[in-house]
Amino acid sequence: MHKAFIVAIILVGGLASQTLFSPTVEGVPVVVSPVSAANLAVASSAKQQVGKTLFYDPAYSRISYPGGDVPLERGVCADVVIRALRSQQVDLQQLVHDDMKAHFSAYPQKWKLTRPDTNIDHRRVFNLETWFARHHKSQPVSDSQADYLPGDIVSWRLDNGLAHIGIVADERARDGTPLVVHNIGSGAQLENVLFSWRIAGHYRYF
Repeated sequence: MHKAFIVAIILVGGLASQTLFSPTVEGVPVVVSPVSAANLAVASSAKQQVGKTLFYDPAYSRISYPGGDVPLERGVCADVVIRALRSQQVDLQQLVHDDMKAHFSAYPQKWKLTRPDTNIDHRRVFNLETWFARHHKSQPVSDSQADYLPGDIVSWRLDNGLAHIGIVADERARDGTPLVVHNIGSGAQLENVLFSWRIAGHYRYF
């Protein structure tokens, strides 16, 4: 059974945030770190996708802009992140497009495009990694469980070299590892995969 965080409300700089307590092996609560209410909401929104996003579908789709999305029942790993941040009125579709429009050469040139594409740019992990890094959302990459808080965004390189991305949840596995919501082929899942692959990026929006 997964161990959920025990939460206590504190005030930091006049704003409500929450300090997470995670049981040790002996069951003694230990303070991990303060987490903003917004990041907890992002983690909650990611978990709500489990059971709703049922398929992995990388097909190119024309979608509206801004606020466009493919049907909730399907998507790719990046859609988990996009949908979760939209719960806090953060539209990565528009943010990535605006930045690519102004600084196109700063983004990976893997797809032989000559201009931004609002249908797909924000749904590509390499572009998200670039946007998060350019906008000072990066956090240290480490092998310490305590460094990864609910709502954090983590990207990996899979064993086959492909890029992957997901969101840290507000639950932990028996060994204390934070669980992650991601879509790697079977829709949105809550799984113990944080350290399953090489971590390429660690980001915190709020």
